Amino acid sequence: MSEGLSRLPRAPMDRLTRPFMRFLRIEAMAGAVLLLSALLALALANSPWSASFLALWDVDAGVNLGDIAMSRSVKHWINDGLMTFFFFVIALELKRELALGELRDPRVAALPVAAAIGGMIAPVGLFLLIAGHGIGASGWGAVMSTDTAFLIGCLAVLGSRIPQSLRLFLLSLAIFDDIGAILVVAVGYGGALNWFALCVAGLGLIAIAAISRLGVRGMPVYFALGGGMWIALDASGVHATLTGVILGLMAPARSWVSDKRLHAILDKVAAYPPGDHWSGDTAARDDLHRAGVATREALSPIERLEMALHPWVAFVIMPLFALANAGVPIDGASFDPALTTAIFASFMAGKPIGVVLFSFLAVKSRLAIRPGDLSWGLLAGGGLLTGIGFTMALFISDLAFGAEVLNSVKLGVIGASVASAVLGVLLLARITSQERGIRAADG
Repeated sequence: MSEGLSRLPRAPMDRLTRPFMRFLRIEAMAGAVLLLSALLALALANSPWSASFLALWDVDAGVNLGDIAMSRSVKHWINDGLMTFFFFVIALELKRELALGELRDPRVAALPVAAAIGGMIAPVGLFLLIAGHGIGASGWGAVMSTDTAFLIGCLAVLGSRIPQSLRLFLLSLAIFDDIGAILVVAVGYGGALNWFALCVAGLGLIAIAAISRLGVRGMPVYFALGGGMWIALDASGVHATLTGVILGLMAPARSWVSDKRLHAILDKVAAYPPGDHWSGDTAARDDLHRAGVATREALSPIERLEMALHPWVAFVIMPLFALANAGVPIDGASFDPALTTAIFASFMAGKPIGVVLFSFLAVKSRLAIRPGDLSWGLLAGGGLLTGIGFTMALFISDLAFGAEVLNSVKLGVIGASVASAVLGVLLLARITSQERGIRAADG
């Protein structure tokens, strides 16, 4: 009996849910790796090797081509260069969910959008209220975003006890406010605008759109143009990581080769009898080459790019980012208690309040739909988890704050992330246990 006949037939929905579940699995594992990297950075920053460890990230690295020099610190290349791929993957996942996933329904998408907006406005307002017009008031953007990997990692701890609707809601929320935060970075934390460089970046964007419409499918061409666009944005005064967001949202969500065409092409190759048909300038070799292209192009560019880049982002780029940014030398460092408190309170209180309040308003105004298995209690517990702001918070902090207060900010970010993770997981565990008990009693 064929192995395939022993399984249930595949449903069209499988093509939508499998990439989403793969994304969740990688993010859950990435959360553990990210946590270990952050702990290692903290340990090394407070060890006898602290000076050497912290100095490593300030070493200049770059290229010189005649009169053209492009030199940055190692930390800068990680934060502005490698993290562009992080935002690219985030934008790819958002595009896939909007084009192919459950967020195709505007009212379903409206719930995490509203929650993300509330989760950005409320903590910023609370931060400004506490920080006032002090030395760190301009760093309000640091309290806007949720760390996707740590959030999904916390949900993985709870396993099957939480509904899939909560996972989708929180992942979508985290992606939306990551996109919002990087837009704020691009506008609010860039330098003076260089309009010539900005025009060059715009021409690069037009070129990418044009060759896509013409049917060019070679990924190296797009990466070369994307690299040129990154350099232009870096010189323009707009934060260069915006390149990742723009290109990710531009990636086609549909495959070029349909399933029907793929089967017809593969059937033609399979019809050849055993033998050496593939060498030489033959029709068989052309058919084999066509089958290779068809096999590749049966997957949408979004899926192919995400499958290729997501593991590298999750297990290489983000741990490197944590090592470069999470090291806080606590002993002997001077801290600003007011600024640390403002950061901590904004994540711990501002994020969940904004998420729950704006979700409630969106549902009551009938702009959004709340899934039946996503209770308000579960949503509130998930709201606590949105206070985990590690990656983006450190990313924006490095841009927004001066060196004299950066350790105070990092302490607030790390403390709030740990507290939000612990309280969120405990609350969700309690709520799911209570709901299971109620269902068991009713049954």
